Amino acid sequence: MATMNVVSSPNNETKGGCTRACQYLKSLPKSVKDNVVNFTLEAKKLGQDDPRKIYHALKVGFAITVVSLFYYFQALYNGFGVSAMWAVITVVVVFEFTVGATLGKGLNRMISTCVAGFLGVVAHYLADLSGETGEPILLALFGFIVASILTFMRFFPKLKAKYDYGLMIFILTFALVAVSGYRDDEVIKIAQQRLATILIGSCIAMLICILISPVWTGAELHNLIASNMEKLGNFLEGFGSEYMTTKDEKSKEEKSFRQQYKSVLGTKSTEETMANFAFWEPSHGKFKFRHPWKQYLKIGALIRKCAYSIDALNNYLNPDILQMQTPEEIEEMMREACKKLSNELGKVPKEAAIGLKKMRKTSTPKTQLAETKEAAKELKRLLQDTSVWEKSNLLDVLPAVTVASILIDIVDCVESITEAVHELASMADFKTMDNEIVCPEKELSQIVVVGDVTDIDTHVPDHQKVTTSSAESETKTSH
Repeated sequence: MATMNVVSSPNNETKGGCTRACQYLKSLPKSVKDNVVNFTLEAKKLGQDDPRKIYHALKVGFAITVVSLFYYFQALYNGFGVSAMWAVITVVVVFEFTVGATLGKGLNRMISTCVAGFLGVVAHYLADLSGETGEPILLALFGFIVASILTFMRFFPKLKAKYDYGLMIFILTFALVAVSGYRDDEVIKIAQQRLATILIGSCIAMLICILISPVWTGAELHNLIASNMEKLGNFLEGFGSEYMTTKDEKSKEEKSFRQQYKSVLGTKSTEETMANFAFWEPSHGKFKFRHPWKQYLKIGALIRKCAYSIDALNNYLNPDILQMQTPEEIEEMMREACKKLSNELGKVPKEAAIGLKKMRKTSTPKTQLAETKEAAKELKRLLQDTSVWEKSNLLDVLPAVTVASILIDIVDCVESITEAVHELASMADFKTMDNEIVCPEKELSQIVVVGDVTDIDTHVPDHQKVTTSSAESETKTSH
């Protein structure tokens, strides 16, 4: 059977290309319109979620406008010349979203420019003394030494965290001043102009960032740590309810609390960056000078350690594991004990987060922690009761025992977090809460009825209650 080869002619290819081009041109207006609409909706959502980003954009525009006056006004331009452009460049480079980041970059740039400019002028004059032959050799040698030493210093972790930008600007400024001085005799004038414009640009950026709708890095770090603690509490409380749900009632959808804690696992670099930027911020609001920012890193590390244990606990909400056949009697006992411990555990970090947000010392987390330890002791006694386990198959009860073991380990993690928060409160001189946060159940339990009068006995230490009751009994006996 003969085969038929279909050969497309150049005319057909041209027609097909023209057709596709026409179709593309026809669909182009609609495509552009859709992209514009999507961009507008995304920008609107971004502005609604965090209006501070809109303010930041306006502040940067305002700073650029102010610093551009050095170019627009002839009197100012005559004083600085082309070097006025360095002020504009400085504002663009230095201005960041938060005050801490802006101050860190601004101060690094100013100090590095001053020191490096001075050393660059000194290097130029020392090289000039060696004559025409030795001058380029000495300048190259000075540049090599400075660049090598400063670049190596950038590898030191502590220097890199706070002064990396300053070390880079130091190398740049020294090279610009020292090298340009070889061809230009007015090296001092050039250094003065660049130094002045960089100082002006940095100061304008820092002042506008601080005075107009400031975003403090320290407050952002403070709220981040408190929010992460709340996420741990939400999971632990949610786990208690979810773990008690029967197999038939299990939902295939993951609850929101099972996703919240996962964001805690990746916050280490963010917390370290925020703590380094907060170091540069002056005293503001409730955050005093030399606020213990390193303590937040300690709390953050403990929170992540607890989150990793929670991540292991989350695996046991997997439907495949929950459907394993466990003896009903043991399953009921373990569920009740685990639910009680998990619910008590969840309250501790949430109460600690409330105190941290308000920057107040509160004894509520420690009181709640004592109740949590009692629930943990009950669960331990259940695990140590050999009469419960001796007739059971180890593989059948292994998931329930593992969940109980992880919950008991989390008690120690939560206790460490509570102690670290209390230590922060002492280091930062938090004020004591006037009114302790009390759960509604506790408030009801503290209502004492005497005759026709209902008195709410709150915030009275136990030793005072005993003294009061004994005094009342003595009064009744005397009567």
